[in-house]
Amino acid sequence: MIFQTRREFAACFLLALAAFSTVSDGAPRRPKILGISHVRILVSDYCEGVAFYSRFENQPRHCTTGEKRTSGIAFANSHGFIGLNTRSPSDQANLLAEVAFWTDDATALRRYLISHGIPVSDDRKTVFKVRDPEGHLISFFERKKSATNIPHGNPSEPRIIHAGFVVRDREAMDRFYKDILGFHVYWHGGMKDDETDWVDMQVPDGTDWIEYMLNVSPNADKKELGVMNHIALGVPDIHAAEQQLLKNGAHLTEKPEIGRDSKWQLNLYDPDDTRVEFMEFTPVQKPCCSDYTGPHPKP
Repeated sequence: MIFQTRREFAACFLLALAAFSTVSDGAPRRPKILGISHVRILVSDYCEGVAFYSRFENQPRHCTTGEKRTSGIAFANSHGFIGLNTRSPSDQANLLAEVAFWTDDATALRRYLISHGIPVSDDRKTVFKVRDPEGHLISFFERKKSATNIPHGNPSEPRIIHAGFVVRDREAMDRFYKDILGFHVYWHGGMKDDETDWVDMQVPDGTDWIEYMLNVSPNADKKELGVMNHIALGVPDIHAAEQQLLKNGAHLTEKPEIGRDSKWQLNLYDPDDTRVEFMEFTPVQKPCCSDYTGPHPKP
C-alpha cells in the first residue's frame, strides 16, 4: 500500500494499533531492545557533512578532490556510527532520517510487531525497518544473543545515547513505543517546572533513549526544527570533549552548560542546522521537574 500523505499513513497506523491493542496468550513475545546502533542524517552537501561530523573523531576527514558521493558514514567508532544522505529540496521538516536500534533477535521482533498489526519492511534476516505513528523511520539490527548490552569500546570515545524528534501526538507515540516496544519514561521536564516539553523514553533493555520534543509550533522554521530533531553523544567529561573538539578543528558557537536534566551538555550545529548535543552520562545535581526512573548510560 502506498500512502499519498502523512495523514493517511498516521490514520492507517492508528487503526492498526487499535485493532491489535490486546495480545493473546499465544502471541509472540517481544525480544530485547538494547540501545541505539546508529543514526542517519540528511545533509545538503555530503562533503560538508563529512567535514563536520568526522571532527567528532580524532582524525577528521574530508572528501577527496572530485568525489561526488551522496551517502556514506561520516563518524564511526566501536560503539556505532552516524551516516549521511544527501537530502532533496523537499526535505525540510525533519533531517533526522533514521534511528536504528540493536535487538537480540530481529526475526522474533519482526514477528512480534506484525502480530500487533505494525507494517514491517521485508529486509535482510537480521535487519528490518518500520515507521512510527508520526512517520519516523526506525530500524532494528540483530546482535548476537549471547550479548546482553551495547558493545564496549574506548571509554573516551563519544557514543550515541539518544535521538530526539518533534512529536505532535504523544498518546499515539506512547502506544507504539511504550505499550508495544516496552520503552519507559526515563525523565521528563520543560523550560518551566510545571510544564512538560521533553519526554525521554528509555529502551526496555538498556540505557539509551529517544526524546519526544513536545509543544513545537506547527510554523517552526528550519533552524528551530534543527534544534528539536537532534542526536546526543555521551561523553565522560564535557570539558575534555570540548577541548578535543577544538583540537579537531570544530567550530563551537556555545559553551558547556548544565541542562534542565542536570547533565552537562554542549551543543553543536551541522551546516543544515541539525543539533548535535554532547552530554555527560550522569547528572551532577537534582534535575528539574521529575526524578530519573532508569539507569544512566556509562562510559
